[in-house]
Amino acid sequence: MSIVSNKVLVLFGPTAVGKTATIERLENDDRLPRKPVVVVSADSVQVYRGLDIGSAKPSREELGRIRHELIDVLPPSEPFSVGEFVRLADEACERAAARGALPVLSGGTAYYAKAFLFGPPPAPPSDPAVRDAVASELAARGPDALRAELAAVDPESAARIAPADLYRISRAVEVYRCSGRPLSSFAPPAAPRERWDALVVGLDRPRDELYARIEARVDAMMEAGLEAEVRALIEAGYGPGDPGMKAIGYAEFLDGSSSRDEAVAAIKLHTRRYAKRQLTFMRSIPGVRWFQADDYDGISAAVGSWLGDGPARSP
Repeated sequence: MSIVSNKVLVLFGPTAVGKTATIERLENDDRLPRKPVVVVSADSVQVYRGLDIGSAKPSREELGRIRHELIDVLPPSEPFSVGEFVRLADEACERAAARGALPVLSGGTAYYAKAFLFGPPPAPPSDPAVRDAVASELAARGPDALRAELAAVDPESAARIAPADLYRISRAVEVYRCSGRPLSSFAPPAAPRERWDALVVGLDRPRDELYARIEARVDAMMEAGLEAEVRALIEAGYGPGDPGMKAIGYAEFLDGSSSRDEAVAAIKLHTRRYAKRQLTFMRSIPGVRWFQADDYDGISAAVGSWLGDGPARSP
């Protein structure tokens, strides 16, 4: 069996479901073609330099075993658009295919994965004056008022965007004020792009088990030095206004009024809620083959069958 050059495995699932373990098993599975795996990260936080522990970025050992792309691309102060992600992911998959490797686009940011599969949505309008007005209102009225406004005019975006992600909440409000249309109405195309022959695999676990894994992961992050990592980022000049610092695991420490224990409890709560939203959005993507994360034999059989199929669509 051979891997056709435009094949990409898209593997996603909620936070802590076990994506990394599945990829490592794919890399070492003797039942599959002996081709190296290249992971193309579909993670909106791992793209930022310095946000290592809180984003569950691959360790040095993991990076030594399997090549990763789209990690440590930007400083936390730079915004990263879905259109830029698709462009960079295309380039990374092309590089992997040229090396005879299998690109595995994987991560918890399902919005990125959907944009890769179907193409990014049309760019909504932008107005610096409106953006400044939204920022001023956020400072004056607080995040709850802005989230309430978004929920009233664009409930789909409000459900998808993490409560702590004030950058994207502000952007969604800005889009509505500029265009009179909700951000969610700027939808990606309905048909998949023909550029890639993608097998889309979703991983899930029983909810209680997933939440227990999230709790354990946050505890492990704290033991690994997450609080010190946040302090180092603050000392480097980054703060609540920077896009990367709005991520779960970082924003909770920037409040200033929360104790360490309160910040940890908030991270766990926000991560559980985010995992629930992740699954809701992921299940809206057509064509996904869902597996329990521990059903590796089923995942391997699906991947092996796909790799052994006939010619893929031409890019």
